[in-house]
Amino acid sequence: MIAIVDYGMGNLRSAQKGLEKAGHPATITDDPGIIAAAHAVVLPGVGAFKDCYKGLKSRGLIQPIRDAASSGRPFLGICVGLQLLFEESEEGGVSKGLGILPGRVVRFPDARKTGLKVPHMGWNSIKPVDGRAARLFKDIPPEPYVYFVHSYYARPADESLVLATCTYGVEFAAMVGRGNIFAFQFHPEKSQKHGIGLLRAFGDLVKGDTG
Repeated sequence: MIAIVDYGMGNLRSAQKGLEKAGHPATITDDPGIIAAAHAVVLPGVGAFKDCYKGLKSRGLIQPIRDAASSGRPFLGICVGLQLLFEESEEGGVSKGLGILPGRVVRFPDARKTGLKVPHMGWNSIKPVDGRAARLFKDIPPEPYVYFVHSYYARPADESLVLATCTYGVEFAAMVGRGNIFAFQFHPEKSQKHGIGLLRAFGDLVKGDTG
C-alpha cells in the first residue's frame, strides 16, 4: 500500500489519481499508524513552505515522516514535498524544514536579472544526472518535458543528491534523492505520459520491495 500524506494542504487527489493512472492505487491519510505500515510514502505539496510544515506539525506527522524516510521503504516528495525534505527555506523568512536532506531552499533570481518571470510556471525539460535516477527513467526519454509551478528551488549541500536538473535562468535541482528517497520539484501527475511513467516506475520499486 502507498500512503499519500494528508496535512491539510497539497495536491492530494491529483497525486492519488496520477498514481492510479500509473497502475498503483494509493491511500490518502494523516494517520501515523497507516503511514508507518505503508509499503511506500508520498509527501505532496502545494502552497507556502512554512504553512506546509505547520500542517505536518499540527497533525503530529513530523517524526512519522522522518521515520518513513529513514526506514528504507520507497519515499517520494512532490513539489513542496521535495522542498520540505531539506533543512530550511528562505520563503517567508527562514523557515525550518524536516532536515532529512542537507541543504536549503532559495528563491529564483529577480526577473530583472534573468528576464524570466517568477514563478517558474509551465513546461520545461529535465536532464538526468549520470544515471543516478536510472530506476525511474527506465521508460522515459533522455530529457523529457514536465510541468513546473514554483518560485523556490532546493540547493542541496551535497551535489550527489541531485538526480536531474532543469534550467530557468539558473540550473537547479529538478529531482533529488538518496537511497530509498526520491523527490520531484515538478508535478508528475500534471506531466502527461512522462510524469505518469515516472510514477509508474516509483510504484514498480514499491512492488519490488514487497514482492
